[in-house]
Amino acid sequence: MAVTVKKPRTVKGFATLCAQLAAEKLAENIQILDLTKIESAPADYFVICTCQSDTQVRAVAGIVEQGGKEAGSGIPRSEGWDSQWIIIDFFDVVVHIMHHEARDFYKLEKMWSDAEFSILNENSNVVPLKAPTKNSKKSVEIVPEKE
Repeated sequence: MAVTVKKPRTVKGFATLCAQLAAEKLAENIQILDLTKIESAPADYFVICTCQSDTQVRAVAGIVEQGGKEAGSGIPRSEGWDSQWIIIDFFDVVVHIMHHEARDFYKLEKMWSDAEFSILNENSNVVPLKAPTKNSKKSVEIVPEKE
């Protein structure tokens, strides 16, 4: 499904757009972290996604960066184009595009476990989740809350 890039009305909408763009290049385990209630957070939202190769990391970063510009966000700052973790900083939304090994190692979800978590499901809808706890000894697979 091709994502139509238009200017979102909210920062959350822009974070969702970034997640949808990442999904276009088949990024996996796409999560949106709402950091707005965390006093010292570096952004309002993080979007974190996993890629299976360095080439895919760069492809996802390219579409997110271009789509963000087309949506009127301006020119983002970015780092890591020669690594397994590219960060694209749109100021209010920071997108972390990570090779699966880097994501398993750094565990950003645990570092920001105070955030409100959502995932982008297979229909490109945002679904709220429970966050992993800081005290978890092993990696926690995030599952949707039961209604």
